[in-house]
Amino acid sequence: MKIPCEIVVWNVLPMIRREFANELVNTYNMPQAEVARRFGVTDAAISQYLKKKRGDSALIEQSELYPQFMDQIKKSAKLVAEDKSDFPSEMCRLCVVVKKSGLLAEIYEQQTGTKAPKCARSCE
Repeated sequence: MKIPCEIVVWNVLPMIRREFANELVNTYNMPQAEVARRFGVTDAAISQYLKKKRGDSALIEQSELYPQFMDQIKKSAKLVAEDKSDFPSEMCRLCVVVKKSGLLAEIYEQQTGTKAPKCARSCE
């Protein structure tokens, strides 16, 4: 049985990185090397996120909650681009948003075919 944290690690975090990198590079004109430095990954990893070779999750993209998810990523990217926050803090915030919005529970149930445990629906 998968636990919700595995869903986060395999599906949610890579998707957040992909969209976050895209936002920083294409909206805020941040160089890929700078994004890589802030993310703690290689320049090649950022290139793969931008080319959608990493971080693809149809379950998230097809969700009715995807627009809300993207709004929160854009908010986080703006804070990081303006040096009002840092990447790790925003990743944690976004993870909480994914849980509180119900997106994690939705993904969990679609992947496992079972009802999501309470920890996938709340941050208690």
